[in-house]
Formats: sequence, C-alpha cells, structure tokens
Amino acid sequence: MDDLINQLKTFAVEDFPIGKVSEYLNNYSISNKNLNDYVHFKDEKYCRNLIYKEDDFEILLVCWKAGQVAPIHGHEGEKCWMRVESGALRVSNYLLQSLDPLTLNMTEQIKGESGHLDGPAEIHSVENVYSEDAVSLHVYAKPFSKCDIYCLETGTVERVKLVYDSIDKQLC
Repeated sequence: MDDLINQLKTFAVEDFPIGKVSEYLNNYSISNKNLNDYVHFKDEKYCRNLIYKEDDFEILLVCWKAGQVAPIHGHEGEKCWMRVESGALRVSNYLLQSLDPLTLNMTEQIKGESGHLDGPAEIHSVENVYSEDAVSLHVYAKPFSKCDIYCLETGTVERVKLVYDSIDKQLC
C-alpha cells in the first residue's frame, strides 16, 4: 500500500493528471493480503472503509453485498477512480441536462468485473446487481465530506454527509 500512497503523492503535485493516474491504477497490482484488513461488509448498506487520507487524496476500499446500491451522485469536479478488485459492479454514468426540472441522461452502463477501472467519474450510480459480493478500490483526489444525491423519482437533489464505516482497519 505504501507504493500506491507514495505514487499518489507524486500525482498530487501534478494535480492528478487523468491519463497518468488512470494508467498507473490500471496496471497497479495489490495483493489480497494487503486488502484483507480493510474488507468489512454491512448487511444494510455498502461499507466505506478508509485506508488512507490526507488533504490531497484519500483511498477507500468499498465492500458491496449483492443488491447494495450507491444512488446517483455527483463528485462536484473531484477526480475519482474506482477499480473493481473482486466480484462485479454495474456503473451507470449520467449527464446533467437540467436542475429545474431535474433531468439526467444516462450516457453508459458498464458491467465492471474484477480489474475494471472506472473514472474519473462525475455523476454516476454504482450497484451490485450480481449474486456475489464485490470489493472496489477508490481513489479520490481532493476529498470532500459531502456530495449531491440525485433522485429522479422526486426530481430533487439532496446534499448528504459522507461517512466512513471503518478507518484504518477499525470499524466505526
């Protein structure tokens, strides 16, 4: 994990060049042994496990049981990448057409299997629509503590506080 952290510190100085970061993460190899301490699941929702955080970036391991969903949400210009480490996830990307009335157009829907790298994302949803659990590694450049959730059913956008379910291997 130290090599990932050190490389991200180098990318931070360059304001996280998308091509370089994507290529690095696409080729980066991490052993299950290094991830196992951060693998925590919850029955009621996907589990956000913080591995490392500083002002310039954070690294999370997100654990998804079958049926768990991150609703349509935005990253407000933050550069973020997600790589599926095990299992599979469905990623749906959207383009905001209008806030009043709320109109989002789905631009693509991807089945991200183990090794799939997605990002940097802007507005998207992530779902484990498959029968097996999934684990994804996330890198967020310039992390923030709140994000917008887009609800197409009600036509609303809600600002929500983000929380970690574990920090540095310890459950919260």
